[in-house]
Amino acid sequence: MSFALKVKKELTLLVVHKEHARAELSALIRMNGSLSLQEYQFILNVQTENPSIARRIFSLLKETYDVHAEVLVRKKMNLKKNKVYIVRLKQGTSKVLADLEILDGMMFTTNVSADFKDNAQKMKSYLRGAFLAGGSVNNPEISRYHLEIHSTYENHNQDICEMMNYYGLNASVLVRKYGYISYLKSSEKIAEFLTLIGATNSRFKFEDVLIMRDFRNSVNRLQNAELANLNKTVDAACRQLENIKLIESVQGLKNLPPKLMELAQMRLKHPDISLKELGVILPSGFISKSGINHRMRKLNELAERIRHESRVSNDKE
Repeated sequence: MSFALKVKKELTLLVVHKEHARAELSALIRMNGSLSLQEYQFILNVQTENPSIARRIFSLLKETYDVHAEVLVRKKMNLKKNKVYIVRLKQGTSKVLADLEILDGMMFTTNVSADFKDNAQKMKSYLRGAFLAGGSVNNPEISRYHLEIHSTYENHNQDICEMMNYYGLNASVLVRKYGYISYLKSSEKIAEFLTLIGATNSRFKFEDVLIMRDFRNSVNRLQNAELANLNKTVDAACRQLENIKLIESVQGLKNLPPKLMELAQMRLKHPDISLKELGVILPSGFISKSGINHRMRKLNELAERIRHESRVSNDKE
């Protein structure tokens, strides 16, 4: 089961107050419902591929309005194996839709009711219904952080975005060929939204994944830093060996000052260790890293002078 389905499963198990049920139902029906006319009566069909959401709609209708709905199961006509669940309401449809401010007389309304938008708790319930109807969230373990709610109507999508931003979620809007989207990209804001709509357990799981990802990223950064430092050490050691061998071939190491000769000989003998480690094993006794750096710098400068004199000599010839 995907992370989005787990979130929706959790939401469908919430027990809500009647007024909050109205807000949630309003979003579910407005976004997934359709109307037909039969014998001068409106027939409401609310369609979903999620059986838990179908049960949720059925229960909310019964508990909030004491009306009898039915649940139908249909197979898709294409090659997909998914089933479609339809919650159908034949009696009292006009009364229910009018109370939810989805139907105004004979007109279908696409804006969110002011009754819901003016109440912070009802807005949370509306957003929960909107997420159940048209929402998705990426699995944080394998994907970039992304949560979105799709709506067919531009003004309805704008209402959803405004409600999300009422809670400081910094939601943005995208226009697609098949409709409009309000979305979140920040992991922090996605976690806040999950709490907002009541998916507390899903938020904890989401944050657990974030912590693990941050931990793995930190470990990788440390490993990369250690590898980079190791590469620098190896490159520096190679340059030092090259310089010492040049000095040895041109003037011999025995002609160096004793301290420089000692360091040069130890570097040739131990090409793979760091300067700090060299300072520990010098026969004359321990020398700090800064002291070793100073002596090695003298050897490098001598090697550069030898190279420079060689180039000048070649140019004269």
